[in-house]
Amino acid sequence: MKIQPTPRSPLHQPALHESGVRHVTGEARYVDDLPLPPGALHGVAVTSPHAHATITRRCADAARAMPGVHAVLFAEDIPGSNLIGPIVHDEELLATTLVHYVGQAVAVVLAESLESAQRAAAAVEVDYEPLPSIQSIEAAIEAEQFIAPVHVIARGDVEAALRQAAVRVTGEVACGAQDHFYLETQAALALPEENGCLTVHSSTQHPTEVQNEVATVLGLGAHAVVCEVPRMGGGFGGKESQATPFACFAALGAHATGRPCKVWLDRDTDMRMTGKRHPFLGKYEAAFDADGMLQGLWVKLYSDAGFSADLSLPVLDRALFHLDNAYFVPALRFEGLACRTNRPSNTAFRGFGGPQGMVVIEEVMNRAAHALKLDPAQLRAKNFYGAAPRDRAPYGQEVPAEHNRLQRIHETLMRSSDYAARKQAAAAFNAGSAWVKRGLGYQPVKFGISFTKSILNQAGALVLVYADGTVQLNHGGTEMGQGLHTKMLTVCAHELGVGVESIRVMTTATDKVPNTSATAASSGSDLNGQAVAAAASEIRERLRPVAAGLLELSEDEAADLRFEGGVITHPNSAKSVPFADVAHQAWVQRVSLSATGYYATPGVGYDHATGSGTPFYYFAYGAVVCEVEVNGLTGEHRMLRADILHDVGTSLVPTIDRGQVEGGFVQGVGWLTCEEVLFADDGRPLTTGPSTYKIPAFGDAPLDFRVDLLPKAPQPGVVHGSKAVGEPPFMLAIGAVTALRDAIAAFGEAEVVLSLPATPEAILRAVEHVRAG
Repeated sequence: MKIQPTPRSPLHQPALHESGVRHVTGEARYVDDLPLPPGALHGVAVTSPHAHATITRRCADAARAMPGVHAVLFAEDIPGSNLIGPIVHDEELLATTLVHYVGQAVAVVLAESLESAQRAAAAVEVDYEPLPSIQSIEAAIEAEQFIAPVHVIARGDVEAALRQAAVRVTGEVACGAQDHFYLETQAALALPEENGCLTVHSSTQHPTEVQNEVATVLGLGAHAVVCEVPRMGGGFGGKESQATPFACFAALGAHATGRPCKVWLDRDTDMRMTGKRHPFLGKYEAAFDADGMLQGLWVKLYSDAGFSADLSLPVLDRALFHLDNAYFVPALRFEGLACRTNRPSNTAFRGFGGPQGMVVIEEVMNRAAHALKLDPAQLRAKNFYGAAPRDRAPYGQEVPAEHNRLQRIHETLMRSSDYAARKQAAAAFNAGSAWVKRGLGYQPVKFGISFTKSILNQAGALVLVYADGTVQLNHGGTEMGQGLHTKMLTVCAHELGVGVESIRVMTTATDKVPNTSATAASSGSDLNGQAVAAAASEIRERLRPVAAGLLELSEDEAADLRFEGGVITHPNSAKSVPFADVAHQAWVQRVSLSATGYYATPGVGYDHATGSGTPFYYFAYGAVVCEVEVNGLTGEHRMLRADILHDVGTSLVPTIDRGQVEGGFVQGVGWLTCEEVLFADDGRPLTTGPSTYKIPAFGDAPLDFRVDLLPKAPQPGVVHGSKAVGEPPFMLAIGAVTALRDAIAAFGEAEVVLSLPATPEAILRAVEHVRAG
């Protein structure tokens, strides 16, 4: 066996998560683990029991008189603005005259212990006069309650395509909410500083938003507030905008009392007060020719925004952008409306609307395959994007043929998964099994990468090299378990030519890197990686002449110096010098050893008025073949096997990317098969903990789980040829729905009607429908 040399750079090499050991030993610190300073108070919100009501009376006298209570704050106690929101400031931090959902905050109690704060919150008297509420997308449509005007993307004559269709597929498909169920619930700790300033430790994906909104609520400039994020125990989008109010509660408490204040939610409170993945309703008409080529598609999408705008409009935008998924649509009209309901404001969640959009086109593909009597995998492949003119997305952006990996992934996966033989084996199994059936599903994914609001596509970094050769790395991204810090360590180590053990990633903080974008849209590594590379390489170039002097080389020879493995060498010299010695000498020579890096994604932008533009810098691709087994007596199913081939470019850290692919897929399977968010008719949430809300467990993962990263697939213009990986694998899980439909179809002849999530009850209803047909 050939022995591989030890790599001189950690780039593109497998590695452990930089905090992995600390995670499993309990050493990793989260906001709730930070030691409380003396005199710290705990904040608890008083929340509405009604989905829509007028506040007629408030009285906190009894609560304020309870032992250990220091304050009960209402909206009038806010020194700045009571209105917050990530885009539109349309949410009251503390409700004044109206409440709009069960769980909306009306007051905040501050007490010396969590228990005393909870008791006092229960003693705050608030009287309400209930009002009619809107509890569904359908009710909002009927009442014409929308967040904003319709967003339209169109091209060609879709009506003509529908009239001339050999096969026309018409219907609607709904997909439900999903709770983020991060392991660490929402938490914030606010520390008063001198001169009226504050430091806020927040479990947030968006420290700059927390900084700005806290400043707005307190009537301060952003310079008076520092937000620090040690790490998060999961985010998935649920801490992009919705960590902000809890940080504001803590900051308001600290400002009002002059004491440190902590706000932490238990699971029940977290699930009652926070928004979820947006439920969607899609109505569609699709036209196919006799050969199965998609000719036209009309879709009207409705999302459940909840009571306020939050991020619902960009979520809807991305859903519209992904109604095509991997398929070229010659003629189309896509319309989108965000519905206002009396629910917690729904928000970002992994995929950010992309999954909800793709569900519609994949439902169309499954139904068309049934009508045309084609294998759904075959129908999907023949409709892939390709060479011009089949290379334009609905909004006009080119899907470059030279970077389109759909066909390559399809052909490779069909072979490696042994798809054709397994389809035959499943058919043979089904012929001999009356009550247990097997099915296969193939799912391709094309997912656009960038924030669709172009100004957010920027990032910064600050790198500090000390005279002993060790390094501190600051960047604007946040770590929520996804491995961003591991990748940034790798990029920094590669650029400086040092080992990762000599670099410390610092707590993300707004006083180190200002004006950051949220760690979201799968762009954390793309944006921050370029900024880190820019800062580190600037320091490296400053060190070249210093190293050349120590190696007795000329200035011209300095350009060929190699920074690798903690030493600097030259191809024409037998000498070497440790990086630490060069750093010390640079200090002696008064050479700056700190640098900032900045990156802005070029060439992205979108015009809502025309429904056209280039919202994405590039596309990520992937595909899966799923095999499931369905019990026709109980509706239960299990996933026997999943074969995934995913495009991550030239992976910065393959082990991290593989983990993201596996986790994203399983989380997507949870959304589509077992996670069901339920509300009572009056708007009370019914699923507020793991006893009533089922997230995927080990047993829900495929029994045989095969994940491969597409080799030899560098992406030009992205840091070291890599690609984003956080969100795209989530949508591979839609293949599980196709596999379930395939298995259910084996019970009879009728077309499968399967509602989502495909819980055992939904599957059993679908089986009974097929058998009855």
